[in-house]
Amino acid sequence: MLNKVKAYIHKYHLLDAKKCYLVALSGGADSVCLLLLLKQLGYHIEAAHCNFLLRGEESYRDEHFVKALCETQGVELHTIHFDTKTYSDVHKISIEMAARELRYRYFEQLRQDVEADGICVAHHQDDSIETILINLLRGTGIHGLSGIKPRNGHILRPLLCISRTDIENWLNEKQQGYVTDSTNIEDFTLRNKLRISIIPQLSSTIPSVRENILKSAQHISEATLIYDDYITHTLQKIVIDNTIEIKRLRQEPSPESILYQWLSQYNFPTAVIESISQSLLLPQAGKEWSSPTHQLTIHQGHLTLEELQKPLSELKIPEPGTYIYDEQTKIRIEKKDGIHIDKESNIACLDASIIQFPITLRPVKTGDRFHPFGMKGSKLISDFLTDRGLSIFQKRRTLVLCNNQGQIVWVVGHRPDAHFCITEATKSTLTVSLQ
Repeated sequence: MLNKVKAYIHKYHLLDAKKCYLVALSGGADSVCLLLLLKQLGYHIEAAHCNFLLRGEESYRDEHFVKALCETQGVELHTIHFDTKTYSDVHKISIEMAARELRYRYFEQLRQDVEADGICVAHHQDDSIETILINLLRGTGIHGLSGIKPRNGHILRPLLCISRTDIENWLNEKQQGYVTDSTNIEDFTLRNKLRISIIPQLSSTIPSVRENILKSAQHISEATLIYDDYITHTLQKIVIDNTIEIKRLRQEPSPESILYQWLSQYNFPTAVIESISQSLLLPQAGKEWSSPTHQLTIHQGHLTLEELQKPLSELKIPEPGTYIYDEQTKIRIEKKDGIHIDKESNIACLDASIIQFPITLRPVKTGDRFHPFGMKGSKLISDFLTDRGLSIFQKRRTLVLCNNQGQIVWVVGHRPDAHFCITEATKSTLTVSLQ
């Protein structure tokens, strides 16, 4: 047992004898085994225990047990209490998810505080098998079928080479006690049903089912290395400035796989990515999708991705001067005698005599029209911007400057309205620049 864990740690370079590690210690068989094994192997460890206050006296029983164990073993222990039920209600998530978030957030903060190199958790082979089956039942992708990884950032799993039976047998030989979480023997969660009922039934029919699942997961894990390498190199070739040419994407063997790897990192759900993939057959310009953090649209035969933007505000300007529009933008307005002309796109030179203050800088609205300088008649600003090749996201970020009657005098960065432009009769110029 000791040699098997030692070899596994060495194989995956999980631990360094010169560094400190936290052990997540619940008091159950798995975490007790992890603590004792790492101590026997000579690693510098400290323990961390979370009391989620969910099981009444049983929660305090667990806490007393780990305190006594750590005292006996000479291991420093850190404990914390969580009001998990309130956290679950406030954040509208399950108790299980609430406990997970609280636990790992605390572990990471504690790791930084004690300057530990990693957090050791007691996941073992049976946990990996259960995770594989859960992911299979949920329709996960290829990565979900490769099992739990030995390392995930600062989370380390030295016991993935042994089974729950190995752990219990070893503790029994050592005559080492542990506590049992009563909720783990009730089959009201999918994981518990798999552990208590389904996997044992499979094992009675196919005795080698556990070994076969782990062997398949290992094969899939190896295959994902090739898969990830191909996807990474393909994305490097076809993603340019957060855009992908749809025609080029469709030439790949699996456009949906490439889309998934590209967009899942920007929080797009699997169902949304599937919808995007289906839309590639008949791309519709202007169609858009969003995640909690990003947005995607089809524009000029490309998929264009960008971060979600904050709603643009409206700024009233009472007189010439320099004004802050937002954190990145300011507007400067100067009134000058005579005619002044500047052809920079971010500067508008207007006839000051026909523009009355206060003026307003605001985002473009649906139905906005103006008479573009150099063109005949009025035009919807949306159509004008489309003609200039702007995407739907760029159009939404476009600003307009209006006079005191709400008439648009400048589509900022693009074109002034012909009615307010300088003529030979102009006696003073209003220079507006967006910086």
